[in-house]
Amino acid sequence: MKKALVIIALSILVVSCGKTAEVKEVKTAYVDTSVLMKEYTEAKDLEAKYKGQAEEKGRQLQAEIARFKQDAASFQSQAQANGQAWAQQRGAELQKREQQLGYAQQALSQQLQQESGVEMDSLVSGVKKFIKEYGKKNGYSYIYGTGDAASILYAEEKYDITKDIIKALNDKYKSEPKTDKPAVKEEEAAKK
Repeated sequence: MKKALVIIALSILVVSCGKTAEVKEVKTAYVDTSVLMKEYTEAKDLEAKYKGQAEEKGRQLQAEIARFKQDAASFQSQAQANGQAWAQQRGAELQKREQQLGYAQQALSQQLQQESGVEMDSLVSGVKKFIKEYGKKNGYSYIYGTGDAASILYAEEKYDITKDIIKALNDKYKSEPKTDKPAVKEEEAAKK
């Protein structure tokens, strides 16, 4: 009986050793996400768009601030001539106006951050989807991300496909018609 068990165990061992293990090559690569976002044309266009809006809206606010500063300077010179009651009333008006200008600056900043955040989220989502499709199309098992929020501590440069992804994304972006993103319009409509 013991001999039978030993023979069975040996035959199982021989059979299992006789099979060659199928080894599938795992194709991996990584993308430097900080470089990607700096060199991706759509991201650059988005940044330029909001920088331009900030400058345009900021100029309007700066004109208001300049008028306020002129009024404050004239207040200083007129305060003694017009008396203490006038100075207190006019000073309170100026303080209220200064506070309103501060609120306007904050509101402008928050509005631009919110609008750009919605579009940036849409852009990042699109890039992730593109990289996923790129990986499937090119036979990658894994594509890792490095950059500001690095998840890879070391990788050989031969696995860096950042330039390939940037070129493919830029080519895709150039070939698309230039219109507002529908996702952004839908999200803005949902907020109203």
